[in-house]
Amino acid sequence: MANFLSSSAGDVWLARLLYGGEEGSLDRLLPTISTGLSPRKRTTSQCKSEPPLLRTSKRTIYTAGRPPWYNEHGTQSKEAFVIGLCGGSASGKTTVARKIIEALDVPWVVLLSMDSFYKVLSEEEQLLAASNDYNFDHPDAFDFALLVHTLRKLKQGKSVKIPVYDFTTHGRQKEWKTVYGASVIIFEGIMSFADKELLKLLDMKIFVDTDSDIRLVRRLRRDITERGRDIEGVIKQYNKFVKPAFEQYIEPTMRLADIVVPRGGGNMVAIDLIVQHVHSQLEERKLRWDMAALASAHQAQPLPATLSVLENTPQVRGMHTIIRNKDTSRDEFIFYSKRLMRLLIERALSFLPSQVHVVQTPQGQDYEGRTFHGKRITGVSILRAGETMEPALRAVCKDVRIGKILIQTNQDTGEPELHYLRLPKDISEDHVILMDCTVSTGAAAMMAVRVLLDHDVQEDKILLVSLLMAEMGVHSVAYAFPQVKIITTAVDKKVNDLFHIIPGIGNFGDRYFGTDAPPDWSDEDMDEPSY
Repeated sequence: MANFLSSSAGDVWLARLLYGGEEGSLDRLLPTISTGLSPRKRTTSQCKSEPPLLRTSKRTIYTAGRPPWYNEHGTQSKEAFVIGLCGGSASGKTTVARKIIEALDVPWVVLLSMDSFYKVLSEEEQLLAASNDYNFDHPDAFDFALLVHTLRKLKQGKSVKIPVYDFTTHGRQKEWKTVYGASVIIFEGIMSFADKELLKLLDMKIFVDTDSDIRLVRRLRRDITERGRDIEGVIKQYNKFVKPAFEQYIEPTMRLADIVVPRGGGNMVAIDLIVQHVHSQLEERKLRWDMAALASAHQAQPLPATLSVLENTPQVRGMHTIIRNKDTSRDEFIFYSKRLMRLLIERALSFLPSQVHVVQTPQGQDYEGRTFHGKRITGVSILRAGETMEPALRAVCKDVRIGKILIQTNQDTGEPELHYLRLPKDISEDHVILMDCTVSTGAAAMMAVRVLLDHDVQEDKILLVSLLMAEMGVHSVAYAFPQVKIITTAVDKKVNDLFHIIPGIGNFGDRYFGTDAPPDWSDEDMDEPSY
């Protein structure tokens, strides 16, 4: 696991993570949202760009990570808190949402817009829309089935794909946005309260009440400047569709609201009350992991059947002797670690499904062999130490796809926290080799597995590979995820009171990368995965 980074080693590595990396990487964290009152931009998911974010053109890293959203059984034990914002067109819903996000000052907030879920128009409806004769303010204009399905999955902590609606062509763009990891979801739209199933997903319902004249002026400005429409067409559409729809479908739902916010984003008293309530709800939903209880839960239990340990041959034993020796030079440490990694990856590949495959040899004879029986193999490394295993995987798996997860330990709570995530597209169809160099308590490995499950990877298609594991970590992962295959080169019996593997290997990241640990160094303080 990648735990706390020292000022020397961590800053160098973090800079490499931010500015390095492959082109075209899929950043699964949430894009930024401005807290200013600039003209509205149609979006699907947004969050604050102020700290705790580090952002470049390629990557986003949360310096305040996402704590566990699941229990020791590996199952989700808390859902995201969903705020529903309803109100007439141009009432200031997005402005209120931005103010709430700014005042909440918590990471992992999603802003979900109902505008993304307009139905794709037929050719006949396209013609009506071009002449401002299509009613975009009627409930039938929205794809409620997709909306409810998406919001439910996001509330459950799953990865979701959000359609991107093009208001020029009145269709969905080819590329959808992938959103994952919400602690708070702010869902806004004119019909937010119009569907019974949708209402069941909302933990707090807010109605933004703004004078109709102000809403008309805002709509004129938005549709003319952002959508290239003429003033006559906007007024025609407003009188024919927008105003009647507000009176028939939207205004009556005000009675369903828990809070009514007059004057929109300028009403800071109402926003402060909303934020106080959300904070109290988040505090009630917090999980507290008892690491001591986790450590003692499986004492004296036999190792699980899902564990495979590399045969302890004199060769393997000899390589462990070298890399465990505190006096081993960095060059030798890297050399023999790489040898072990190669053996470990080869061992892991033997657990992938295969099928009979007959080929013809140059002598014209049939040979009955085996071939991989699956769609793809993807490697996912737990940064930073797990990244050292990527070359071994690439050496034996041609064209393998690679993803990365950054998990660090919170010094105050002792819990793992998710800071960064980049996974290949359509990973749900793949067999995934999850790589970390050492696993102590198993907490980081559990979080990484949970992330993969949230992205619809099947549990029995996940292989956790690690150079060294503690029995506690093996038991924790196997107990939570009994279908995950665990492969390692050695299992040490103990962890100490600080959850360091005993006898262990030291701080793998420091020894491999040649970085200096702080004076009070421990093998878990950076990425010797204490968890």
